[in-house]
Amino acid sequence: MTLPTIRLGNHDVSRLIIGGNPFAAISHFSADMDRAMLDYYTMPNLQATLRRCEEVGINTVQSRGDRHQMRMVHEHRLAGGRMQWIAQTASELGDHFANIRQIASFKPIAIYIHGTFVDNSWHAGRIDRVRDEVKCIRDLGLLAGVGSHIPEVIEHCEADGWDTDFYMTCLFNLARGHKAAPAVEQDANADEEFPAGDPPRMCQTIRQVAKPCLAFKVMAANRNCSTPESTAAALQFAFDNIKSTDAVVVGMFPKHSDQIAENASTVRRILG
Repeated sequence: MTLPTIRLGNHDVSRLIIGGNPFAAISHFSADMDRAMLDYYTMPNLQATLRRCEEVGINTVQSRGDRHQMRMVHEHRLAGGRMQWIAQTASELGDHFANIRQIASFKPIAIYIHGTFVDNSWHAGRIDRVRDEVKCIRDLGLLAGVGSHIPEVIEHCEADGWDTDFYMTCLFNLARGHKAAPAVEQDANADEEFPAGDPPRMCQTIRQVAKPCLAFKVMAANRNCSTPESTAAALQFAFDNIKSTDAVVVGMFPKHSDQIAENASTVRRILG
């Protein structure tokens, strides 16, 4: 049975979405964990992960729109899988518009602009180039979103009337200045900080935005989930502080325990 859902365009999306950073060996925690994720997430294990999501009621995956993740989605569907895909642009690629068009050919339900690219554009005073990419997604007939770690970016897009369907909203502002992308720079995450005051600030923005928001880093990238109790508390905080029309995105690494079923069970309990 599917978990409780929100409406994203014409799609019913489970309020717990599995996030794809671990699939790409991006832990936002340590180089050792990155390596462990790289070793674990072979293509067979990726396929098993998506199947397990379907079994426990998670019906949507969010991940990078690179060729590796396109292959993952393609093989999942060849095997009869029905997970919906929300794709993030791979901003390290030279031609973002070509990337968007290629992603679209693999039939995601939505594409959003990578938060690090959005935030760096904001800091550089070039946020309008992001708007052009949103228009490209819209012209392809897909749901279009913007990702950001910065509450003010989301507020700007809304105040300026951007033609977006949803926002990917990080509960921690990891982009207080220019930020390298982990897909490009090996130590991009080394200086990241997760201050306790960040989640309430982003949640304030999320509640002010009428459009659906997909909240991510709700467990502070492995920092707030060392026990079942801390994991449940992190999920409880997220759902208590976002709208009923929003969802959370959680990266999962089920090497040592069935995190997929555990998280689904916790969310089912929280949402009643």
